Amino acid sequence: MKKWSERLKKVEQLAGTFHHNPVIPRYKPRLWPCQPSSVWKLFNRQSAAIGFAQSCKEPVHVFALEKEKALQGQRIFLATSYSELWHYYRTYTRSLMHCYEVIPEGAVCKLYFDLEFHKPSNTEADGKKMVALLIQYVCQKLKEVYGVECRAANILNLDSSTDDKFSRHLIFNLQNAAFKDNLHVGAFVHSILQPVLDGCNGEGTHTELTSESTPTKRQKTEETDLSFLRVKNKDGHHALFVDLGVYTKNRNFRLYKSSKVGKNIAFCLADDNKFISKPTKGVSADESVFLASLVCNVSFTGQRIRTWDVTDAQACRTARVVQNQQGLPSDPGSLSGCLASPHREVDDFVLTVVRRDAIQGSIRRWNYFAAEQLLVYDIANYRWCDNVGRFHKSNNIMCVKIVVDLKEEVWYQKCHDPECRNFRSSSYPLPQEICISYIMMLDDEDQAYIMDEAGNIEPSHTPKQAARDQESANAWEGGAEDDREFSDCLDNFELTSNEISDELLLGCEQDLHSQ
Repeated sequence: MKKWSERLKKVEQLAGTFHHNPVIPRYKPRLWPCQPSSVWKLFNRQSAAIGFAQSCKEPVHVFALEKEKALQGQRIFLATSYSELWHYYRTYTRSLMHCYEVIPEGAVCKLYFDLEFHKPSNTEADGKKMVALLIQYVCQKLKEVYGVECRAANILNLDSSTDDKFSRHLIFNLQNAAFKDNLHVGAFVHSILQPVLDGCNGEGTHTELTSESTPTKRQKTEETDLSFLRVKNKDGHHALFVDLGVYTKNRNFRLYKSSKVGKNIAFCLADDNKFISKPTKGVSADESVFLASLVCNVSFTGQRIRTWDVTDAQACRTARVVQNQQGLPSDPGSLSGCLASPHREVDDFVLTVVRRDAIQGSIRRWNYFAAEQLLVYDIANYRWCDNVGRFHKSNNIMCVKIVVDLKEEVWYQKCHDPECRNFRSSSYPLPQEICISYIMMLDDEDQAYIMDEAGNIEPSHTPKQAARDQESANAWEGGAEDDREFSDCLDNFELTSNEISDELLLGCEQDLHSQ
């Protein structure tokens, strides 16, 4: 009896602990019956969230969430429907205030632009005028290439500018102007901006880019002055007003009404926005703008999907020529390519390294050496060198290499400039979320996070909860003999419970507590 008394005391203590520190309640859907079935799953890894969304029977999409006080660059990935996200997005503005749309690889999407420049370095720049000129130019190109009529009223213009930075998002909401995926969008944008990238104007469409609707007899178009697209970064170097780094696979694109971690400036309608939303029944004007801001929210009714491909073979031939000219080693035991490597998350990380302060570096080519587990990236349009602490003045398009050591989980820089030919920078650790050792520890089948009814997002197994689980296990800790004794007592009680009066049971309980 004494042993049972001790166990009962432990259970009561445990019950008191749960009463004062309740387990985070599971998310409970509260949407109207007319809306889609509720799906709300949070993941530690983007690939797991995308995999779930692709296999889910409901029309769900993936979003990335940043949390305050989390590790820099660490994100949680949410799979849910557009209507459900909006339902909680407007309710839990604190926990969902740093939200990004994930533009999945291969997903049909709208034409979109990310525009920015450093204000103190461009005191003469008129941001609003530059946006208007760019819209006019892009509309002209859409008409020339695809025959699509476009005007400012079709383009959602969002502003997130600060005192130091001019920042805009443009999302084109047009019928028959959706692209096969954002890589095709990027190819189209690169082609129409090629004159300013080459330092010249009005060259028209280049022959190395092909469109499914390019006319056979090219008509000579009027030359357009694109000099307004040239800006300067913080270091005074030339940069582009249009961020060309937002057309990568599985790109995270910040949402309407969301801000970056540590900043209070969210994307809102720009003062010069001319977009006219058309709310449907049951959809508010604000939600209508939100839906229009989603790059992958494309209606396929009567839609014609546009393409604009860079010829893969030609790009690869160009990379090989440059490689041979520079005397780079060719290893028959290695994999190589000019598009995405087998480690796409590493590709995305390398792009964040070479795209900073309005400098738009790109991956020209990659080589993977399986024996050493090395990924070697030839970088174009980026000449920063750790050795000299500045940008090289060389015009060499592959001045810099980024080497990623997957075995040691570090990366470093090498340089082709004659001044630094044998230079190798210090090794820097890779972000945890792309390290193989970390990925192997994750279980993609389990939801890594949960959200409670107050909108708080927490790991599904917090240290506090783990301690409670252990405490619960300790409360019932016992040997096989104790288990058999408990089972026998339970069986006997069930057999005789009907014969025992309530008065006798209450008396026994009082006697137990008085001991």
